[in-house]
Amino acid sequence: MRPKAIVTRQNGARLLHAIFMPKARKHAALHSSSPDDIEAAFYDALQTGDLEKLMHCWADEDDIVCVHPGGPRIVGVAAIRAAFEAMFDNGGTIQVKPEHVRRIHSMASAVHNVIEKVEVHTPQGLVQASVLATNVYHKTPQGWRLVLHHASPGTAEPAQEVHQASQVLH
Repeated sequence: MRPKAIVTRQNGARLLHAIFMPKARKHAALHSSSPDDIEAAFYDALQTGDLEKLMHCWADEDDIVCVHPGGPRIVGVAAIRAAFEAMFDNGGTIQVKPEHVRRIHSMASAVHNVIEKVEVHTPQGLVQASVLATNVYHKTPQGWRLVLHHASPGTAEPAQEVHQASQVLH
């Protein structure tokens, strides 16, 4: 529950009361989901320009963070909402598809590193860019929620992946 402050006066003194109001309900479909489900909903909301669905993917915490390609660190629910609202108002939707997801999961957190394929309109026409992004999810009382989305600047070339084979023999 979220506290709501109410100020009253009694015998000339100001009294501050905290009344606990229920938080806005999240989409029921996202309540008991997995990090994969939240990620799918997040990218679907980007593609459809659905700000409410997109914001339901995020945790309701003061320290959540979003970094758009080449942009500043955006902190908090209100700032993230305003950034995406401006993006949707200026360009409508963001045609992006996550590919090549690398997952690290634990009981209460999950980290997904993805290669995003983003369609970008340029003076030469529609081009596809590759963006490396990291999405971090925490398990909250409302289910899994996004707490960090960090996207690198995009490139016209396909994203490269370097990995070394394990030296452990079984």
